[in-house]
Amino acid sequence: MATRPSSVHGIADQATDSSAFEYTARAGFAASGALHLLLGYIVLQLAFTGGGGNADQSGALATLAGQTGGKIALWVAAIGLVALGLWRIAEAVIGSKPGERTGAKDDNPAWKRAQSLGVAVANFAIALSAARFAMGSGQSSSQQNAGISAQLMQSGWGKALLIAVGLGVLAVGGYHVYKGVSQKFLDDLRVSGGTAIVATGVTGYAAKGLVLAGAGLLVIIATLQADPSKSTGLDAAVKALGQAPFGKFLLVAAALGIAAFGVYSFMRSRFGRM
Repeated sequence: MATRPSSVHGIADQATDSSAFEYTARAGFAASGALHLLLGYIVLQLAFTGGGGNADQSGALATLAGQTGGKIALWVAAIGLVALGLWRIAEAVIGSKPGERTGAKDDNPAWKRAQSLGVAVANFAIALSAARFAMGSGQSSSQQNAGISAQLMQSGWGKALLIAVGLGVLAVGGYHVYKGVSQKFLDDLRVSGGTAIVATGVTGYAAKGLVLAGAGLLVIIATLQADPSKSTGLDAAVKALGQAPFGKFLLVAAALGIAAFGVYSFMRSRFGRM
């Protein structure tokens, strides 16, 4: 008879020994891929028609909710993303890829565990948004961000917090670019690469990183100028691209890059190390 886990590490280890749990978590990568493809489509519409909805995750979720069977797809996405978030928490606890049990003592640094926790929080947030859109109560991320930013800009500590958030998003964007250009994303896969995987990974990570970095920079600028309308996240960053010289070209490039990240996410769902 198996002994019950007596520690958080043991609970995480036992939970991730479930094939069903692993496959559900892998579905989270596929859900992320679908949302990025929809986001790419929205940005492409923005480039050619000036419309298409909010150019962020909430816009992708709203687009999905409006399709036949969209609410069911949203619940499936929410479940997959929650499972992926829980898997990331297990990864932070165990300190390595839970599905790769070598028996060797793990020595992963604290920053990698913190990174796993940060990704888990992001997965949970998107899952919550998907559930809300499935229930018909979803809201635009850009409107929520602008409202929160307006409140925080009323005080000195609030402005300091916004600048810290902007710097954090800028750093995350920079890391995405680095991970793409250096092909570090291949470390997340069980396969050595291939033309399609490398092309979509490099393009996707670099494009998403640049958009995230732009969003972080806009948060900082908006705070310094006390203009909440510029502090709306990805939507503001993408629309700022459209207003720049050669804006249509930049939007098309961003759309293709974000879509490439979506395709890579599907590949990671199949070949990702867990």
